[in-house]
Amino acid sequence: MQSQDISGKISNSILSQEEVTILDIRFIRENPDVVKDAVRKKHFECDVDKILELDGKRRSLLLEIESLRAERKRLSKKQREKTADEIRARVVEIKEKLATLETSLREIEAELHYNMLLVPNIPAAEVPEGNSEEDNLLVKTWGTPRTFEFEPKDHLEIAARLKLVDFERGAKVSGSRFYFLRGKGALLELSIMRYALDILIQRGFEPVITPMLVKPSAMEGTGFLPRGEDEAYFIERDNLYMAGTSEVPLVSFYGDEILDIKSLPQHYAGISSCFRREAGAAGRDTKGLYRLHQFQKIEQVVFCRNDPEESRKQHMFILENTETILQGLGLPYRITLACGGECGLPQIIKHEVETWMPSRNNYCETMSCSMIHDFQSRRLNIRYREENGKLTFVHTLNNTGIASPRILIPLLEHYQQEDGSVVIPEVLRPYMGGLEVITPGK
Repeated sequence: MQSQDISGKISNSILSQEEVTILDIRFIRENPDVVKDAVRKKHFECDVDKILELDGKRRSLLLEIESLRAERKRLSKKQREKTADEIRARVVEIKEKLATLETSLREIEAELHYNMLLVPNIPAAEVPEGNSEEDNLLVKTWGTPRTFEFEPKDHLEIAARLKLVDFERGAKVSGSRFYFLRGKGALLELSIMRYALDILIQRGFEPVITPMLVKPSAMEGTGFLPRGEDEAYFIERDNLYMAGTSEVPLVSFYGDEILDIKSLPQHYAGISSCFRREAGAAGRDTKGLYRLHQFQKIEQVVFCRNDPEESRKQHMFILENTETILQGLGLPYRITLACGGECGLPQIIKHEVETWMPSRNNYCETMSCSMIHDFQSRRLNIRYREENGKLTFVHTLNNTGIASPRILIPLLEHYQQEDGSVVIPEVLRPYMGGLEVITPGK
């Protein structure tokens, strides 16, 4: 992994190509090489030439259709004056041809729409090349991994001895990678969630408990479809998806609405259960609490003005919130700048926050912070009116506040004691009824 400035501050010059975020067809038409390079850098499959070809066919059809409609209108006026057989015949001919052309237009527009959904947002120039987390750029570290004076246990052994998690009965009831959090384990998760939520409320975030089921339009609008079908649980009978993050319902909250510019920026803390198939994770990170099908999360979501500087400011703000949460818990972490292949479809830039997990002897991802500009708002048609009356698409951002039970891995392992007990971080004790240590017991 590369390294950059780990002294404690992240560079403010995150984005240098501010004009290349408008991914409408006009932008693709005028900047095909820029879009092709984004496809290459993010390692996606997207045929830009096919999009331009479909766009050309669509424009030609529209011109032909408009020409025929204009002719039909002229002939209709003449027909009222003199009902000549040749005029009537031509009107019928135009009607039949229009029906054929309009059918072709609908087919081409549907194909163009699908291919447009595959076009990734343009990554910032600072985003490093690469296709895996090994290619991410190290930006900052905080805290020192604990040195143990005894042989430390992993979170599975700790949780089993303290009766915090029951995987066997979770599998019996629901299948692999489901679980029961029990007793102090359940209280510990609720305490972490409330602790993180209180920090965000203090910083101006409105708490929102979001729906867990969303329409396909919400998944498509936020960029989780059409590429994310394998990761999402779909309820065919109701045509609804189980959301993998509250980002999906929260960003879709304002779909097809015009916001008051004076209300921006808006900050939300989405509280939800999240569901993911983790279809591509077979044999990888499937043991324990790291990669599960269901988990709880508080997600930071921001709507702000269509201004790259404002987006940059909000990005740093929500990243700082996550750091505050982890520092309060006393858990060592690092921040990396995700390479192109680790950025998703909507991201211009993404920072990953990785917390030290002793049993893995490594930093592992627990949060991710994304700046998206108007990629999602264009899909969802979320706008605001400028002072001059112009309608403009908002910018959106998101970042994990906290996600559990994954965060329990570093917490249990970092605070374990030789006798099998676990010290509760001081900031969580008020939420645990004053309990300071979880000890083995009946």
